[in-house]
Amino acid sequence: MSWRIPLFKIFWDQEDVSSITESIKLGMYWTEGPNVENFEKKISEYIGTKYCVTFNSGTSALHTSLISYDIKKEDEVIVPSFTFIATANAPLFVGAKPVFADIEMDTFGLNPEDVNEKITNKTKAIIPVHYGGCPCNIKALREIAEDNKLILIEDAAEAFGAKIGKEKIGTFGNSSMFSFCQNKIITTGEGGAITTNSKDIYTKLKLIHSQGRAEIKDYFFSTNTADYVGLGYNFRMSNIIASLGLSQISKADKLIERRRNNSKYLNSKLKDRNIKFINPPKDYFNVYQLYSIRIDKALRNKLMDYLKRKGIMTKIYFFPVHKTHFYKNVLGYNCNLEVTETISEEIITLPMFPSLSKSQIDIISREIKNFFLEIE
Repeated sequence: MSWRIPLFKIFWDQEDVSSITESIKLGMYWTEGPNVENFEKKISEYIGTKYCVTFNSGTSALHTSLISYDIKKEDEVIVPSFTFIATANAPLFVGAKPVFADIEMDTFGLNPEDVNEKITNKTKAIIPVHYGGCPCNIKALREIAEDNKLILIEDAAEAFGAKIGKEKIGTFGNSSMFSFCQNKIITTGEGGAITTNSKDIYTKLKLIHSQGRAEIKDYFFSTNTADYVGLGYNFRMSNIIASLGLSQISKADKLIERRRNNSKYLNSKLKDRNIKFINPPKDYFNVYQLYSIRIDKALRNKLMDYLKRKGIMTKIYFFPVHKTHFYKNVLGYNCNLEVTETISEEIITLPMFPSLSKSQIDIISREIKNFFLEIE
């Protein structure tokens, strides 16, 4: 379907085209090369951590981080159900059990009180999610993790550039995962990264994401015989893709500013309707990777159908993981997550992207207003 206003639109410019073109024209270094190292350095500098390792996806990055922390069979990892399914699947990848905790109304992030209640002697880690670019209550979750000697891994897939006060998301956990999938703040089409201040974890990440191979500089151009010192995967980011990451990260702040301005304008257009907004504390810097609102659950699907007829794309981010067929019927999960289920029945994600124009926002808000007028 051709949408009048799509849910997202990738921002690209001539810098992106030139960067990719230059990498291709090298005729070599398409897999490994200097762009990867440079992109990792730029990410570390931007987020404010000592180390960064890039991956071919955020899912691969999260999977590798759990291996690096030796999360394994019989371990439990506390996660939200209100998230993309990769957050919950990652513990399963290493044989551990995802344990779902409920979320808060204000940030849609893990509720520290419920997390506390879900901790057992098998709990090894907590993976909070910064929903749609809005920081969760990560300081309280960090305190819980420290008090219980648990690993804290931030799922910051949607929150590149978000912060609390002056502290960037990605610096609160033992490690943090970012995604560069096509609808994220900056994108390489697919891609991900882990940031950390631990040299030991950094070394493990590097080993695991490249077949367990002891690193050889310029492997494809070296005559030295490689040694494989552990089990690993082919999770690397390519040099070509990293070149796109370099051009994207150079304009990250500009893209975030556009998203925040668009969201502020859309808020002002919708504030008089029967709509609820995400409501974080004032020092929480939301980058609006998603722009989601809540309305009465009896009207949610009707509004989505109405906007679809008008050519405006919307989506539900997220349907609870614990209610998917796999988790409910195959794994047998039966959870009581009241806030998660309430929000998931009311949530609507509206179009939001850097090039979204005021005239397009006016159309969105006008059609939502018309919907409410029709049902009165």
